[in-house]
Amino acid sequence: MSVYLRLAAAQVRAHAQYRASFVIDLISNAVVTMLDVFSVLILFRVTRALGGFGVRDVLVMTALSATAFPLADLLVGEIEKLRGYVRTGLLDTVLVRPLSALFQLLAIDFSIRRVTRVVQGTIFIVIALTLADVHWTPARVVLAVVAPITGGLFFCSLFIAGASVAFWWIDSGEIANSLTYGGRDFTMYPVTVYAEWFRRLFAYGIGFAFVAYYPALALLGRPDPLGAPAWLGWASPLVAPIAMTLAGLAWRTGIRHYRSSGS
Repeated sequence: MSVYLRLAAAQVRAHAQYRASFVIDLISNAVVTMLDVFSVLILFRVTRALGGFGVRDVLVMTALSATAFPLADLLVGEIEKLRGYVRTGLLDTVLVRPLSALFQLLAIDFSIRRVTRVVQGTIFIVIALTLADVHWTPARVVLAVVAPITGGLFFCSLFIAGASVAFWWIDSGEIANSLTYGGRDFTMYPVTVYAEWFRRLFAYGIGFAFVAYYPALALLGRPDPLGAPAWLGWASPLVAPIAMTLAGLAWRTGIRHYRSSGS
């Protein structure tokens, strides 16, 4: 981890050398989160409820998603470039070094500009929870802190698992993006707005419901309109480690079976 932090710090110093570009990147990344929020607010200009939830409830879900995904993107987002590293042979040079291949790949092009989206999302969570008038208890305070982190870990697992497909299929980028960036869009809204088959596949089969939907229900003290038990709202800290374990298994399997691209 210390080596990873040093490599990441070197990348930050390199990006900071181009100050104008660095500032523009920070601003552009901040605008992305604002657009996500505005898209939700626009929907409520034509409807009073979305999937049975009012604007304040949906904003809590959107805020959790808008923090979890940027956190994962900041920590492991660069892993989506793995297919390029496999194709060009850069992965071969990484594997001959006496360091973790995963940490090296994450630090190769670490981008500190993405931290603005994490900070902005955190501020948004505070605002959304304040507007929602949550009845605070010690358990809900802990959940409000833990939920964005576990949601970020869940997205980290999707980034890593999706990138690992490149060990067998180099042109797998669109599949990975459909789960990561598509998952970000999916988790911004209540799962009740989706068709039943779609909900079963993505909300429960993959686990997207545990990123924002169920933690939001627990924070708001609302029952699930779909009839799920209330304890699922507190299950996200358990789902994230399972997802990370499966992603780690996919990564280790891919690394063991990698035989070089010959580039």
